[in-house]
Amino acid sequence: MMRSILVGILVLMAAGIGWLTFDWYRGHYGGQPYGAPFTLIDQKNAPITEAAFRGHPSVVFFGFTHCPEVCPTTLFEMAGWLKTMGDSGKNLNAYFVTVDPERDTPQIVNSYVGNFSDRITGITGDPDKVHAMAKAFGIYWKKVDTGDGDYTMDHTASVLLLNAKGEFAGTIAYGESADTAIAKLKRLAAGGQA
Repeated sequence: MMRSILVGILVLMAAGIGWLTFDWYRGHYGGQPYGAPFTLIDQKNAPITEAAFRGHPSVVFFGFTHCPEVCPTTLFEMAGWLKTMGDSGKNLNAYFVTVDPERDTPQIVNSYVGNFSDRITGITGDPDKVHAMAKAFGIYWKKVDTGDGDYTMDHTASVLLLNAKGEFAGTIAYGESADTAIAKLKRLAAGGQA
């Protein structure tokens, strides 16, 4: 019982943080391209820039391939949202940007995103450039020592939604219901704010 209450409180806190993040981003970045120019590489080792986030609405998640729970759950859900939307979501582009480029090579990212959907493009590159991109997009990340000579990454768990102009359009919070996430994506795909 106590565990259910704790899980409920955590879900409500995540939703609240998602809403506050959305409100803050909209106030600071509404009406202009979000983030900053970048030049990185995708999972096929091809150059990718901020231009990829223009011309189509985009769903962008920052994570890492060694992530034990949040990242695989989010990418699994993202793949499900895209599949559920069918033709109504065919104009949405989906991206996974690593916050751990030291370990996440293009080959590793390619294998990782391929486990979820061929609709998700993985992005990695030079660590300084990846971290500059994450910072420009307002993403929190921190390397955390696990005490056994290894490390994990603490990072923002929300999915960013960008309209076809590359402008911030909303977020999907970690743990947000599928119905709410799909409704946001449908509004985004139709050209509106999520």
